[in-house]
Amino acid sequence: MQYDFTSIIDRHGKDSIAVDPEMTNFVSFAATKPGFSRIPMWVADMNFATVPTVQKAIIDRAEHPAFGYFAPREEYYRAIIEWQERHNGVKGLTKEHIGYENGVLGGVVSALNVLCSKGDHVLLHSPTYVGFTGCITNNGWEIVHSPLKLDDQGIWRMDFEDMEKKIVEYKIHATVFCSPHNPCGRVWERWEIERAMELFQKYDVYVVDDEIWSDLILNGHRHIPTQSVSEDARNRTVSLYAPSKTFNLAGLVGSYHIIYNQYLRDRIDKESSLSHYNEMNLLSMYALIGAYQPEGYEWLKQLMCVLNENVEYAYQFVKTHFQGVELARPQGTYMLFLDCTEWCRKQGKTIDDLLRAGQEVGVLWQDGRMFQAPCAIRMNLALPKSLVVEAFDRLEQYVFHIS
Repeated sequence: MQYDFTSIIDRHGKDSIAVDPEMTNFVSFAATKPGFSRIPMWVADMNFATVPTVQKAIIDRAEHPAFGYFAPREEYYRAIIEWQERHNGVKGLTKEHIGYENGVLGGVVSALNVLCSKGDHVLLHSPTYVGFTGCITNNGWEIVHSPLKLDDQGIWRMDFEDMEKKIVEYKIHATVFCSPHNPCGRVWERWEIERAMELFQKYDVYVVDDEIWSDLILNGHRHIPTQSVSEDARNRTVSLYAPSKTFNLAGLVGSYHIIYNQYLRDRIDKESSLSHYNEMNLLSMYALIGAYQPEGYEWLKQLMCVLNENVEYAYQFVKTHFQGVELARPQGTYMLFLDCTEWCRKQGKTIDDLLRAGQEVGVLWQDGRMFQAPCAIRMNLALPKSLVVEAFDRLEQYVFHIS
């Protein structure tokens, strides 16, 4: 079956902060000038209809009129186990290793509550996903950033020497690892993960591993689950997943962890239960089951063709038309991260000037400063290509064009 990734869905009035950001106090955008429609390119959800089996699974269940207390179905666990095996080559995963989390960030907090004391330092790479910054600092831990570096081929790399220096200096015993990396779009190679895990083993650093983007890998790259690189990594790592990025289900809420180490698993399960709120939503469970069907595998295959085309178009457009804007070619995710430092310097503009100019012509892009990047912009490319083309045409004509 051919799925529709070209129709423009009207999301206004349908509870979407992507197109109606006034609904949240998380961000504020400049007013869009008359005559320009809004193109949502900031928050990381997709402007595509999800795979129809998600809606069918939810609707079929909703036709039954009782929604009382429940336990996760065996189909839920089977769907996750098969998905992990087919996509990531995971072997030996069982129901016992899988636990529910209300969201990946909630899972991060539960894991760090087990691994850290309040006031402890936690290692993260920068640029840093803003959600990590919020949930870690709000819960009383201190973030130590180890900046990623662009090599001479324009690929983001971990600075292992800097990581080791900071682990020792700050007596760090927990890290949050993002694989693939958001916002840089980096898909780590096996040797990189192995070297990082050897460093974490050396200093007894436990790993909270966000792999929510692991299904969205662009051409020529392959996701390596962190837990798969060694036996120590398998037992040192709490890995967090969700179908939300893959199938556009963030509003339904529902993630899961994979923890092989029974000692960690028992303690984190207990920690997650203490709020008496970290309980699976019935319809969220059916959404995951509906997504992880044969139709979902085919839908994702077609989606990745669209994302590959969008990313390549955007990357080449920036390289060709936006002189002074630097970027790395994303290897995964659907996010583009623009370093605008040189462009702003040459034009005598601030990053606020640049953000405002784009937003005024309807390009709702995101301030990179909240990702620990002082003059950067994050852009979501999970839209019909016609909107991607329209957005970059507007940016060229009204924002980056200097007469």
